[in-house]
Amino acid sequence: MDTFRILGGQRLAGRIAVNGAKNAALPVLTTCLMTRQPCCFHGLPLLRDVQTQVKILNTLGIETRWQGRSVHTRLRDDYNSTAPYELLKTMRAGVCVLGPLLASRGQARVSLPGGCVIGERPIDLHLRGLEALGAEIDIEHGYVQATAPIGGLRGAEIYLGGTWGSSVTATHNVMCAAACARGRTVIECAACEPEVVDVANCLNAMGARISGAGSPRIIIDGVRRLTGADWKVIPDRIEAATFVVLAAITRSALTVTNCRPDHMLAFIHVMRQMGIDITVRGRRLEVAPSKRPRACEVVTLPYPAFPTDCQAQVMALACLADGASVITERIYPDRFMHAAELKRMGATISIANAQAVIQGVRNLEGAEIMASDLRASAALVLAGLAAKGETLLHRIYHIDRGYERIEERLRRLGARIERIPTPA
Repeated sequence: MDTFRILGGQRLAGRIAVNGAKNAALPVLTTCLMTRQPCCFHGLPLLRDVQTQVKILNTLGIETRWQGRSVHTRLRDDYNSTAPYELLKTMRAGVCVLGPLLASRGQARVSLPGGCVIGERPIDLHLRGLEALGAEIDIEHGYVQATAPIGGLRGAEIYLGGTWGSSVTATHNVMCAAACARGRTVIECAACEPEVVDVANCLNAMGARISGAGSPRIIIDGVRRLTGADWKVIPDRIEAATFVVLAAITRSALTVTNCRPDHMLAFIHVMRQMGIDITVRGRRLEVAPSKRPRACEVVTLPYPAFPTDCQAQVMALACLADGASVITERIYPDRFMHAAELKRMGATISIANAQAVIQGVRNLEGAEIMASDLRASAALVLAGLAAKGETLLHRIYHIDRGYERIEERLRRLGARIERIPTPA
């Protein structure tokens, strides 16, 4: 297990490119299960989660070949429809094979998923949607067993709203299953995230008939079969946002390239409210050096509102803001585990009822800290780069799930960060 050693207080400069979106790549890859023709997926981030998803596809009879940032797939056989616990225990997105398997093979046996420890994330919406299409669902020994009826899945009107709003992965699974169902399916309260739109556009390029993706109402007219795919995933809006906060927290001039600012409007609005000077130029964001940021009020909600995956990074920035910031978490109310580690660095944070109040301090101090999940890892790296002195960040395997070779990319900007073996 490795640790990051970070020496903070350095001004950074230069350009940093955003990679393909992990949260789009993981579901897009599973569309290859829905066709007997070869597929090629481009612009993939070289991350542990993406590699795990490819391994899951391998167990399901898909041959894969990497070529740079592209993966070529070909159906070898369709005998196995079981996605095993050994692979799905490490990430939640493995459950994205459920809908495609059900659509193409009429059955699926998928382990209940794992992933980051950021609160309860049940898959009841997935199962509700698939049952509405006619699937018979059982849960036994930690696996979801789904079986299509004789004659196949049938279109239906489905409400996918849950306690905390819509679900991206549930929308993906139901949309994929409905793409090959008989008749029309209408999904109400569908997730509107750009990653859902990317999957829908990929499926349409394969011959599906999906409209309304990006809105709360998606309409799918089922087709009998899909063709192969040749698809490039969208840029990662969360990685782009992390790099903007990187510039702000280190008071540096950075240019973030290969991004989609139109996917980041709520985040950019909050940054500008905090006094961060951001210029949008096509597919890049130019961040000017800033003075001490202003305090902010943030509420996380489903897209197009402020994303929960940017909450931890903005909290790190708010620790150094002028005044008291309030962050309310409406997606995962328990997603504040990074706050305790920021407090070890000198932050002043109080948490109650899914709300964090952060009183800005003049400086953070380097400390020995520990990451709890993917986005917490990113926030603590940002805090370490802004802090005085040395920070040792443990359990960094979390960050490798979402940020490709992050320390190497940061060093090219002038950051002093290195990966070392965890001290005994």
